[in-house]
Amino acid sequence: MPSPIKVLVAGLGNMGLSHAQSYAKNDGFEIVGLVNRSSVQLPDLLAGHAIRPNFDEALAELKPDLCSINTYSDSHAAYAIKAMEAGCHVFLEKPLATTVADAERVVACARATGRKLVIGYILRHHPSWIKLIELAREMGPPYVFRMNLNQQSSGKAWETHKALMQTTSPIVDCGVHYVDVMCQITDAKPVSVRGMGVRLSDEIAADMYNYGHLQVTFEDGSVGWYEAGWGPMMSETAFFVKDIITPKGCVSIVMDQNAKSDDIDTHTKTSVIRRHPAKTGPDGRFVSGDEFLQMAGEPGHQDLCDLEQAFVLRAIREDLDLDRHMQDAVQSLRICLAADESVRTGQQIAL
Repeated sequence: MPSPIKVLVAGLGNMGLSHAQSYAKNDGFEIVGLVNRSSVQLPDLLAGHAIRPNFDEALAELKPDLCSINTYSDSHAAYAIKAMEAGCHVFLEKPLATTVADAERVVACARATGRKLVIGYILRHHPSWIKLIELAREMGPPYVFRMNLNQQSSGKAWETHKALMQTTSPIVDCGVHYVDVMCQITDAKPVSVRGMGVRLSDEIAADMYNYGHLQVTFEDGSVGWYEAGWGPMMSETAFFVKDIITPKGCVSIVMDQNAKSDDIDTHTKTSVIRRHPAKTGPDGRFVSGDEFLQMAGEPGHQDLCDLEQAFVLRAIREDLDLDRHMQDAVQSLRICLAADESVRTGQQIAL
């Protein structure tokens, strides 16, 4: 058996703690260090690990094989490049960076060093989302993508959102996931993007907005929108829309009506996929009824993190080609950052 991959986990927020527990449960990894600027309460799986405050020092002293970077977005590029230049493979939570130039520098470093770079697009490892993309592609373009994820956050969740918004708007932080889904389905070149946003709270910076909406067009005629809002003022009505319309019909995720927007498991659980075929007969009526695919037993949030880190292990051990994976991450970030630029300038952005 190969030796476990020594991993240094930087950032112990919601995602960082989840990924750290995935490493702790997987015999292919050995956690050699945890990094966080402040002290946090560790779950039982991580008990006994000391928390270091300085990433650079931990990287130099512990000499890990893999750095798992789950810090705030403004440190992603710098930490990833330092890690790869030190000889480490990198798992990097989304978004890849806060600028396209920095994202491209990270990818260029991965290519130059030959290190594996896996970006945390968790939906790429979700069986139900993989199925949704497959069903949509079967129907064919042009597509209409209708997607959102609004979060009525309060308490600790609102504090986390405010911290995120010190560097990244909601349509960038969350939007990269769903724009990536759009790009996987259409596989067409994005053409233009427009965004709009509103600052709904005095608790965030004057130049930041906690509600945003983007619209993107593609070369094959497809169009899509994504909406994201965070905060105690957000509505729970239709907070989760995942709907793809084509000339041949539509496919949608139907959310449990009792779901709450601040429950992290609802951000990935699909409950039911509904497929509606548009074909009609001579009488003008639908030839067949809608199909409901029950997604029973699907993975929860922690299970998805386990699947994601199992992919990281495969990428390293089996020397997987991640070039397309990295290109796609840059593309979805480029679109979301262009939408953010459009919010701030009031102008449509050509891609």
